[in-house]
Amino acid sequence: MTLPFGALRAFEAAARLSSFSRAGDELRVTHAAISHQIRHLEEWFGRALFLREKRGVRLAPEAKRFAEILSSSFERISAEAELLKLSTRSEITVACIPSIATRWLIPSLGDFLAGHPDVTIKVVYAMAEQRLRETGCDILITLGADTSEGVVCQPLFSRAARPVASPRYLERKGSLPQATQIAAADLLHDETAAHWAQWLDKAGVPFTQTLKGPVFQDFNLLATAVIAGHGVALCPVELCRREIESGDLVILSDIPILEHENYFLIRKASPQKSISAFSTWFKSVIE
Repeated sequence: MTLPFGALRAFEAAARLSSFSRAGDELRVTHAAISHQIRHLEEWFGRALFLREKRGVRLAPEAKRFAEILSSSFERISAEAELLKLSTRSEITVACIPSIATRWLIPSLGDFLAGHPDVTIKVVYAMAEQRLRETGCDILITLGADTSEGVVCQPLFSRAARPVASPRYLERKGSLPQATQIAAADLLHDETAAHWAQWLDKAGVPFTQTLKGPVFQDFNLLATAVIAGHGVALCPVELCRREIESGDLVILSDIPILEHENYFLIRKASPQKSISAFSTWFKSVIE
């Protein structure tokens, strides 16, 4: 008669909890099922493993070492199983700021999924300059570096922003070749007018009045407005590369601001294979 390995888990739980009922609750089986497994194991050993008492059961002294070895072994098995699960994990959660998600990630995501049919992707919103540990995600695509210990921070592209407008706006207003002409145009603002103030100062255009024009809380809203022809916006040229290449946006000046800032892909230093594959793929998409 071979050792009934299936009964060992029931024995370990009952020994650790000193109760057949609680062991059954933990293993999600009935008290009777635990009792049956224990009897089966006792038949194999040819001795009682538990002392049945009026108030319950107590582990037999001679079975204590065996129970301790089993508990230690199950803990090691569980730990190794978790490591194996992580190493073969096929689900990735990507936190991505909306501006990159709508322009680069989502339009190309089908290509990654076609090449990795066993990987499931979940995309969630990220806040600018957020840290990976704050998201609880596998990958973070955001503005600003993450210097936390245990993460890899890969630059994607520059945040350098220049004035842009749509062809339809330029048809109405002219080509706007001079910084002073840009300053007099309908300015569109991303969250604050501070960036336009910074650009005008760098371009050498004096201004004293409060800068006018609509303020958009989200960059995607700003981009929609400028493409629709509502005015001139300061946009990261690399982020909007596709709109510029397609002719939906025209760069009006070579003077940049924010050229020392970057967008990054951030991941754990020792990621699963699927995370490494995604990171490599996304880098190739934007290059």
